[in-house]
Amino acid sequence: MPAIRARLVVSAVAAVAIAAGAFVHARVVDRNTTTAQGLAAWDQVYSVLISPRCINCHTATDYPQQGDDRHRHVANVVRGGPEGKGVPGLNCASCHQETNADSTGVPGGHNWHLAPLEMRWQDTNDRPLSSAAVCRQITDRSRNHNLDGPGLLKHHEEEALVKWAWNPGRRPDGTMRTLPPMTHEQFVAATRRWVEAGTPCPAGR
Repeated sequence: MPAIRARLVVSAVAAVAIAAGAFVHARVVDRNTTTAQGLAAWDQVYSVLISPRCINCHTATDYPQQGDDRHRHVANVVRGGPEGKGVPGLNCASCHQETNADSTGVPGGHNWHLAPLEMRWQDTNDRPLSSAAVCRQITDRSRNHNLDGPGLLKHHEEEALVKWAWNPGRRPDGTMRTLPPMTHEQFVAATRRWVEAGTPCPAGR
């Protein structure tokens, strides 16, 4: 009888081990799938970040850009100090008010300013950085105001200047500015999926 009980115990332990192994494997498969979904969602987020409405203020230069062709801001506007709000006599708020001025074509939004250089999304030749580089940058908490995944989601969902991209107003010629390649709701949903997957970043430089 003791031998039989021992064999039963061994069999039971083996069954638990096999079941546990299968469970772990299933979790790994689910995790891999979630990561793949997260990377697909990041591709959508990236497509918005490098659109003119966003990248024009995430420059690698000492000045903002304008238009879909991303030309240099008129009047030789410059970044100014670390807050990116221009210089005395020619600061951002001199022209950019709390809302768009469609009568003049000057866009506006709360706390209008350039993103800091450590959050640039293009190189000095005006070429967008790679998806992998932008992803690593915005998930680096030493550079992104210490935002974790939920913080990034909140930023994309609620930040006034982020939301402005979908309400950019009219150009000086009266035509409407182009919008990012998806709605704000779709952008937030993609960000949420990416965050839920653990903010994975693509491989590469």
